[in-house]
Amino acid sequence: MLNALEIITTVTVGLMVGVEFSVAFVINPILSALPDDSNQSARSHGGRMLGAVMPVWYIGSLVLVAVWAVAGRHHAGAGLVVTAGALLILSVVMSLLLLVPINDQGKTWTAETRPADWKEQMSRWDRYHYARVAVIVAAFTLLVAALA
Repeated sequence: MLNALEIITTVTVGLMVGVEFSVAFVINPILSALPDDSNQSARSHGGRMLGAVMPVWYIGSLVLVAVWAVAGRHHAGAGLVVTAGALLILSVVMSLLLLVPINDQGKTWTAETRPADWKEQMSRWDRYHYARVAVIVAAFTLLVAALA
């Protein structure tokens, strides 16, 4: 049973990391190369779509890691799982304090309503997102190491 939990948790966190990595290093650079109206419109749409899905994914991943940490507390790698959980908590805190406030504004913008500094706000969101990606990649790496 623990093995199934470990696999499900690792795959779930790994897929989340893949999506967030893709946003940071594939999707947003593509969007940034588009004309301003298309760039901003696509970012707003992405903010609405991923803004609805990612909180469930982050919290679900954290819950799975917490269950793994408790269920596997007497097994090798338990410390790695707990540390991965702490990093996922940090990623949620970063999201709530840094990224969500910008995303909540950006997802409502249109070409007519966006502020003059919208590019600077998106650039700040991108920088925070890079840091969050680093944190969740580290958490994922610890989970994989805990399996070994």
